[in-house]
Amino acid sequence: MLVLTIFVVLVGMILLGVPIFAAMGLTAAGTFIYLGEAAILPMMAQRMYVATTGYTLLAIPFFILAGNLMNSGGITHRVFDFARALCGHVRGGLGHVNIMASVIFSGMSGAAVADAAGLGLVEMKAMTENGYDREFSAAITAASSTIGPVIPPSIAFVIYGSITGVSVVKLFMAGFIPGMLMAISMMVAVYFVALKRGYPKDPRPTFRHIWKTFIESLLALFMPVLIIGGILGGVFTPTEAAVVASIYACVVGGLVYHEFGLKDLPSIIWESVRQSVKVLFIIATAGFFGWLMIHQSIPEQVIVALTSVTTNKYILLAIVVFVLLVLGCFLEGIAVIVITVPIFMKFVDQYQIDPVQFGVIMILCSMIGLLTPPVGMSLYAVASISGVSIGKLSREVGPYLLGIFLVTLVITYVPEVSLWLPNLLMPQ
Repeated sequence: MLVLTIFVVLVGMILLGVPIFAAMGLTAAGTFIYLGEAAILPMMAQRMYVATTGYTLLAIPFFILAGNLMNSGGITHRVFDFARALCGHVRGGLGHVNIMASVIFSGMSGAAVADAAGLGLVEMKAMTENGYDREFSAAITAASSTIGPVIPPSIAFVIYGSITGVSVVKLFMAGFIPGMLMAISMMVAVYFVALKRGYPKDPRPTFRHIWKTFIESLLALFMPVLIIGGILGGVFTPTEAAVVASIYACVVGGLVYHEFGLKDLPSIIWESVRQSVKVLFIIATAGFFGWLMIHQSIPEQVIVALTSVTTNKYILLAIVVFVLLVLGCFLEGIAVIVITVPIFMKFVDQYQIDPVQFGVIMILCSMIGLLTPPVGMSLYAVASISGVSIGKLSREVGPYLLGIFLVTLVITYVPEVSLWLPNLLMPQ
């Protein structure tokens, strides 16, 4: 009963407009007071501090900075132009380009909202100018942005790895194939929607044009190679890779492309700090909230409740996915991860589920949450820059949501899909 009350209070506060970090902190503090354990409250500061001081979490502000530098440094435009040369001639043209650009951009920045707000502006402007409905343009932009946190590098995987101790490098590798499957599923949906509505496509490009856009975007395209190659080659850790990505984006955007100067850096850095604080404050208060759950043995209670329904691992996995999807409708993706990981890791251990595979499942469920109201962060980011209402955007994004959900089911019940690559490149 206590578990249900805690989550009802938490979700209720969020629906009333209380910021997520405040809702989690107040719910945890109020629960301790209700239980007559107010003396524990001085521990709140300590638990919040501990939750955000892991070395791995240093990657978050630097990946956010790298994304903002790329959005300011002309890199997004060059990535879009190259993607357009590759697949703009397929039925649904710029819809496919939108997805392809997000796949490329995801290898540089691990944040969905950075993709939606930065690259999304370029994509939607081009699509609406070429005869695509604003709703369609906005929907595919919101959906394709969810590829970013799945294909490495990924801020979401960094957070999951810091909580569980699972290798971030393995998580990065495990996300690559699921991310590509997401892109393929979205492209299939775009093709049929475009066929039905008669959307235009670009003329077939010449090899010279493809080569020209490739050369112009070469330095931008080298960044994923630098980041992933450096991590796999043992040159630097994922945290150090985030620093390298920021320096590289600064050099390419500022010194090579001359898209920004020293006078622009303070505003770019300040925006990165602001975004980082938002993420880290959620992690901090979630640390205290998670401590409440452990203190009250809530993970054990949840496992007992689940196993009282069935002991079949596959049915239990379906229940866990359902719970994650429901929570994703009300909580921001990072909050879902930091709140539920301590609960479900006991289930993962008990049923011998690979924690790397489970990490991919959690992140995919979180991506679905980014596209579902009332707390779909990508929906709100795209709605704010497109002028399309949340209601219309939610309906238009349906086919792409279905594609991500089907990929999630495949990853859940066919572990080899996500584990093949990390097991190949990093055998035990």
